[in-house]
This record gives sequence, structure tokens and C-alpha cells, in this order.
Amino acid sequence: MSELRGVGIGLGVAQGVVVRMTEALPAPENSPSTVGADAERIRVRDAVSAVAAELTARGEAAGGSAQDVLEAQAMIAEDPTLQAEIDARIDAGSTAEWAVHDAFAGFKATLEAVGGYLGERAADLDDIAQRVLARLQGVDAPGVPDPGHPFVLVARDLAPADTALLDLGQVLALVTFDGGPTSHTAILAREKGIVAIVGAAEAASLATGQHVIVDAAAGVVTADPTDDEKERAAQRAAARESAVTLPPTAGALADGTPIALLANLGKPADAADAVARGAEGVGLFRTEFLFLSSAQAPTVAQQRESYRELLAAFPGKKVVVRMLDAGADKPLAFLNDAHEENPALGLRGLRALRASEDILREQLTALAEADAETDADLWVMAPMVATVEETEYFTALAREYGLKTAGVMVEVPASALLADRVLAHADFASIGTNDLTQYTMAADRLLGSVASFQDPWHPAVLRLVREVGAAGARLGKPVGICGEAAADPLLAIVLVGLGATSLSMAPSALADVRHSLSERTLDEARALAEAALAADDAAGARLAVLEAAASLPSHKKETTS
Repeated sequence: MSELRGVGIGLGVAQGVVVRMTEALPAPENSPSTVGADAERIRVRDAVSAVAAELTARGEAAGGSAQDVLEAQAMIAEDPTLQAEIDARIDAGSTAEWAVHDAFAGFKATLEAVGGYLGERAADLDDIAQRVLARLQGVDAPGVPDPGHPFVLVARDLAPADTALLDLGQVLALVTFDGGPTSHTAILAREKGIVAIVGAAEAASLATGQHVIVDAAAGVVTADPTDDEKERAAQRAAARESAVTLPPTAGALADGTPIALLANLGKPADAADAVARGAEGVGLFRTEFLFLSSAQAPTVAQQRESYRELLAAFPGKKVVVRMLDAGADKPLAFLNDAHEENPALGLRGLRALRASEDILREQLTALAEADAETDADLWVMAPMVATVEETEYFTALAREYGLKTAGVMVEVPASALLADRVLAHADFASIGTNDLTQYTMAADRLLGSVASFQDPWHPAVLRLVREVGAAGARLGKPVGICGEAAADPLLAIVLVGLGATSLSMAPSALADVRHSLSERTLDEARALAEAALAADDAAGARLAVLEAAASLPSHKKETTS
């Protein structure tokens, strides 16, 4: 028996035999074409079209954030610049296979050199190239294996196209060597409720057929467990299944302190699942879906109908709508088409909306009209607010349109450090931990090479959260968390201890977080928060909280039959 450590996603535990991810196709040989350039170009276009269609179909079937990722991959596959590079190599006498391999490799190097959002997209090119090559060669694309029985999937990492359609009836758990808590794999695993451990470097030693226990709550993979360990893991899995299938209740700590548990949503159609899982409202509704698929901004009428559909699903409940958060990883030509060397630090969020104020005013108009037609409790917030002046600007504009509750997202250290002054004007603050971590640690959240820095457990990030929580408590203003950190059941307790009054997450994470909060009092949450703040780094903070939690009394409620 041996133990391998990584970052667990959620509280689940599963066990089974390992199946390793299928290896990548070997690079083709650079041999001259025997069928001519015209035939090779046709072969490439047919293969690329088929791959793009497959990625789009997978995205539509998966929905959620997976759909956004896969649709972006389909666009990359058909990029005209990339196609021109492939054609140039075919015209020079290469086969379709070599032209695809070499052009994708060159395109990847170019994007990596640019860095930022485009640098992260470079990682997707390997998966797309492999799929096109498999089409050209008439073989199955590398990806998730199908051994014909349930298994624990072990891989270096998963491409979004693979994670999106994992067969949850067969994949018992997921273990990756690479990645972190905010990687695509982790986010999609959390969204789908898959038991997962990411960043377990030593998992590369696991072999197909080996029995393992994957304990996400502890972040431990146990290889070759004893029969007793297998039995205990089975009992824990059964107990958790019973707990998460109970009728959902309102979020609260063990001492009765209410902590609203809300849903992060990307489309109105996602509302039904959130309601079924017990979401007490919406803590983050991303409006980008209306804009990203359009060459121009949607009309007020189009927006109003989508907002009305969303609000109607939550009568009497809080629904927090984020204004269009474009720029950086979501560029929109009609909002900001200027080239920026570092778009993550450029004209994004509220900055971009102020530069095109008509789009912001149209959003507020549509929201006000939808609010008048429904009885949800609508809150609106501006993204990427960095200054007090920006806060004053947005809250005044929102009230001009009759929207009674206007707040800001705290994603920039500046607004966290001035939270008392920001909250003097805003009705609430919502902390986006993904971006707050990125800007605190100077580590692009979309760049794999610095993924190890992108961890919201870092005490520097937690100190900023404490600043906002303390300001909210002094001024009587709500402070929510809507980043991926809220979906981590252990970190959720720490965030509450730092002053968060609500937590918003993917609906699939609600049950685990609800259960985790119910086992700790407010005083205990504050003590765990202090333990995290006293650490020097993210790993130390997580370990300190685990050790401190183990010494606290249990508040598990007794059940009767």
C-alpha cells in the first residue's frame, strides 16, 4: 500500500482499477505526397471540418462551461491563419499528415510566445492536432479509453473535449499528474460531480489494472489498498451518497448561522438544475453567453427575454447578475478591437463597458425591464472594479435605471485593500477568487506554466478576502464569494471565517459545501481561517486547516430511522 498526494476536488471517495489514458499518436514522417496538392488539401479540409463538427456537438451535449471551451476549440481548428500554414506546406509537397503536424506545432509556438489568453489556448492545439491526424489516418483519436467496465482514469491531464463527455457510469474517479484546482479539468470535474484528484505528480507511477482508492476530501490516492481500507472507503462512499441525496436545506453552520448557498450560472437553461440541487438563488449570472456568439451586441429585447427567463426561475430569491465581463480571455470585436500586449491588464470588465457605455446602458435597460416583469430579487454588479470612483460611477448608473441593489466584484487587490471605501458606495461586494488570485500572485490564470501559483488557499489571497469581509461586517454590507474557491468544501469554511456571508458555486458542488458548513460553528470557522492565515504558502494553509479541523469536536447531526 502506498499513498500519493494531490489536490482533491470535492469530498467524494471512490475506488476501482486504474486505466491509463491512451497515448498520443506518433508524429508522422515528413515524406513527399503521392496524390498531389489538391487531393491533400481536400483531405485536410474534410478532416478539419469533421473535427470541428465533433467538438461543437460534444459541447452542445455537455452544456455549461464545457460548451464554451469546446466551441472555442472548434473555432481554433478552422482558423484561417492555421489553414493557410497547412496549405503552404502542402504546396511545398508535404502530405496532409505532415502539414497538419508541422503547422499546428508552429502555430502553438507562436501562441506560446504571445502568452496570456492566447498562450493558454496553445495547449488546446495538441488535442485538436491529434484529432485531425486521427481522422486523416482513419484511426480512433487518443482520448478516454473504453475498457468495458468501470475504472479510475489516470492521465497527465485531460483535454476539454475528453472531460466534457466522460461516461459517469464507467469513470469512477479521475486522477491527473498535472493541473491545479482552477485547471479546466478541475473545473469540469467539479461541475460534473466527478471524484477527482489533480496535480498528483506521483500518479505517473500507477499502472493499468492496479486497484486504487481516490479520496478527494483528503487529496490522497491509495494504491494497492488492504481489504479493510477498501471496506472503509466503500462505507464512506455509501454514507456520502446518502447525505448528498437528502432533500436540500438552506445553508447554515452548525450553530445555526445562515450562509446562503447560491449557484453560478452561464445560461437561463441552467437554472432548473440549480433549483433541483437546492440553490437559494444565483450568486453569479454570467451575461457573456448573449454576446460571445454574436458579431454585434444583442438587442435590448433579446437580452430582456433571457434575463426574464432567468429571473422567473427564482421567484422571491436573490439573483446577482454580472454585467458583461469582456476582454482578456473573452475578447469582443464590437467592444474593444484594439490589440493589447497584455489584455488581462488592459481594457476589460467595467473599463471596457465605460468605453462603450451604450452597451452598458442597454444591459441595464434590459435588466430593469425584466425585473419589472418578474418577482425575483435582482442584484446587479460590475466586473473588474479597481477604484472607488468606478464604484460610484456604476452604482449611480444602476440606480438611474431603477435597479435598487448595485454592487461590485472584488477581483483586483486595489479594491480589496480599499473595501471599506468601496462598500461605502456599493450595496454589496462579490469576491471573484479566480481573478483575485491571478492578480495577487501575478500568475495568469489561463497559463499552465504558472498554474502552481494560481491557488486561492494562498495566505496573501486570504488576507485580501479578510479585508473585504471585515469591511462588510463594519458597514453591514453583504460579502459573497463567487469564484471556484467557494466550491472547495474545506476552503468554504475558511472563507466564512474570513467574513463571507454567502457562497456561490457550480450547482453540483452545493451538497458537499452544505454538508461541510453544517459541521462547523462560526467560532470554529474563524479559528480555521486564522490557521490558514498563519501559513506561509497555499499548501501550508491547506495542511494547517486540515490539522486544525481534525482537533475540533464533531457536530454531525444524529439521524433516526
